[in-house]
Amino acid sequence: MSQTIEVQVPDIGNFESVDVIEVHIKAGDTINADDSLITVESDKASMDIPAPFAGTVREVKLNVGDKVSQGVLIALVEASEGGSTTAPTPLATPTPAPAAAVLPEIPPPSRPIPEVPKPIAPQDTPNPVAARVEFVPGKNPHASPSVRKFARELGADLTRISGSGPKSRIAKEDVTAWIKNELARPRIEAGSSGNGLAVLAMPAIDFSQFGATETRPMSRIKKLSGANLHRNWVTAPHVTQFDNADITDLEDFRKSMQDDANKRGVKLTMLAFLMKAVVNALRTYPNFNASLSPSGDELILKQYFNVGFACDTPDGLVVPVIRDVNQKDVMDIARELGELSAKARERKLKVEDMQGGCFTISSLGGIGGTMFTPIINCPEVAILGLSRASVEPVWDAKAKSFEPRLMLPLSLSYDHRVIDGADGARFTSHLRMMLSDVRRLLL
Repeated sequence: MSQTIEVQVPDIGNFESVDVIEVHIKAGDTINADDSLITVESDKASMDIPAPFAGTVREVKLNVGDKVSQGVLIALVEASEGGSTTAPTPLATPTPAPAAAVLPEIPPPSRPIPEVPKPIAPQDTPNPVAARVEFVPGKNPHASPSVRKFARELGADLTRISGSGPKSRIAKEDVTAWIKNELARPRIEAGSSGNGLAVLAMPAIDFSQFGATETRPMSRIKKLSGANLHRNWVTAPHVTQFDNADITDLEDFRKSMQDDANKRGVKLTMLAFLMKAVVNALRTYPNFNASLSPSGDELILKQYFNVGFACDTPDGLVVPVIRDVNQKDVMDIARELGELSAKARERKLKVEDMQGGCFTISSLGGIGGTMFTPIINCPEVAILGLSRASVEPVWDAKAKSFEPRLMLPLSLSYDHRVIDGADGARFTSHLRMMLSDVRRLLL
């Protein structure tokens, strides 16, 4: 016949009062021997209190936050028929070892002692989450033994997880949420050319403790572009080459073409001329018009010339692509620039409008600044940044005097795995040459 038995806190060492941080049972639960009933935490450690026998919980006497010590009633449990109701033996206090006895002299072995082989580390299946975590020194996470076991089974590093419980205690729900977030994040697959890099998690800070705050959701475009930019920055070793191009004559020519452009309904900007110059440089230096294979062992050289341009929209940055720039004149390029820019601002860009780029131009000239370091739009291997042009004094060796010239700052970022610094400097020098003489653009 079953009987209801009081289950009390067993001997937990020299702790008079410890906090209950988790209650794992409720009335009506069926438990087995050694199932966790509650978790208690002292200043130094936390421990699970196991069930001494199997049965059905009739009443729970403790709540989270209560303080307990040995002998405090945890619950009333109706023991299962045939189950042992013997209370667990308290942990024995270790006794000091007896003094070593004096041993008789032992003769040396008749044969050489065999070497003990070094233990072989177990070869477990790589965990997609555990492979991406990194231990944070100095952080001792608060979690119960059951949560720690749960985290180990899933390959989660508790030092990377912020707890939602009292005293930042980590619960199973926190571990599960962290695992889901890690699996949803873009990651570098094993075997890729950029494998082997890990970054520390951003610390969770309650900024409202310092003053008023407001939380706004990130736009979908910024979420997508942010993940891609982070991947590109981490996987491609960036080098940025800076230069200045004299566009005085080119700007005069552009202004002289404004009337003709207006008649065609085209806004003729400097970017259209820059695209023609870039295509000429890509032809001269084909490594810039290429992409690395996924393995990183081959360079894929492209025979077409599609140039993307970074377009600022209220929702974030997008990169429309103008195809076959080498086959179009400046007016055609300017027309497509206007049409794609309008579609971007009106959120009408199609997927195919942003695919197939070979090289990207990011222009901040209409906003300001001197120079910047653009991030490569992988799988492309280079990107050109344009800043605001300004009139500067340039020395004329023939006239032996300074002349005011309109100078355009260039910022060329490139993937150093593909392009050497010398070629980077040659590329910008080629652009300077093309932009300084408008006749070359018309060839």
